[in-house]
Amino acid sequence: MADPELQSKVRALVGREYGRVNAWDEVNAPMIRQWCEVMGLDNPLYSNPQLAAKSSNDGLVAPASMLQVWCMEGLHANNYPPGSTTENPYEVLKLIESYGYPAVVAVNSELTFERNVRPGEKLYYTTRLDAVGDEKTTGLGTGFFVTLIMSYFSEQAAGDEKVGELLFRVFKFRPAHVQKPAAAAPEVPAAAKRPKPGVSDDSRFFWDGCTEGKLLIQRCTQCATLRHPPAPVCIECHSFDWDTLQASGKASLYSFVVMHYPEVAPFDHPNPIGLIELDEGVRLVAGLVGVKREDISIGQRLQVEFQTFDGDLALPMFRPLAE
Repeated sequence: MADPELQSKVRALVGREYGRVNAWDEVNAPMIRQWCEVMGLDNPLYSNPQLAAKSSNDGLVAPASMLQVWCMEGLHANNYPPGSTTENPYEVLKLIESYGYPAVVAVNSELTFERNVRPGEKLYYTTRLDAVGDEKTTGLGTGFFVTLIMSYFSEQAAGDEKVGELLFRVFKFRPAHVQKPAAAAPEVPAAAKRPKPGVSDDSRFFWDGCTEGKLLIQRCTQCATLRHPPAPVCIECHSFDWDTLQASGKASLYSFVVMHYPEVAPFDHPNPIGLIELDEGVRLVAGLVGVKREDISIGQRLQVEFQTFDGDLALPMFRPLAE
């Protein structure tokens, strides 16, 4: 049963409203264009002013799913624009943690939209601690489901207008521990291995190539279009006929993330992962090696190198080239 003092403190926080977090920039066409490019969207309502002006929207709009993006802090954590609140809307998680519930896992995130937003609008959001459930026991452990609601607004001269809402729910818990018989000898944990990729008839050539130290890209034999990840049909001419091209392995860094937490064995952390643009024109996701976080930069030149893990798993990794 949960500590009565903790329950009392948590109940006192439920319903609390936290101040606004401002967007760094107005809704703008360049960010919309980049988002659509990354997500593979080609809807003219997002990119073609002439066609969008003839639609029921009467002009360009931003993809609805970008709503959360406009108010994000950017590359550095908690780097919010001037005028944003300094309150911590996650203080309830710190409170629960102080009573012996150290772990957290995201449960669900739900976006709802009041209307489309347009280039030129300036957005912000406020946060409300909507609910903290009673103590529950799950397969992960015992803890509390915490629900926060972020309400998004557009600044308007006649009064700010709500444009959407994000429901974010996490489980803050004390991990379950399996009790072993007292007389049982301690088990030596097996060394964690890298998860192996799913291999299908469409992708087998790629992984076989990695084993041989070759970076093979699928190529349509009818129109010569390269495609990755591998697929059974050409994305351009819809032909089923294909062969492979051995890529040079030279590439540029198109984008990247650095995984810090949770730390998952057997990966080293921080764990940089890049979206790699090969010189041949296709992109793939791969690990970055031989580089520190502060030395990673978009556009830097890379070269593939194949590394073998657990004796039989060959993976393409990319190392920055010297200037």
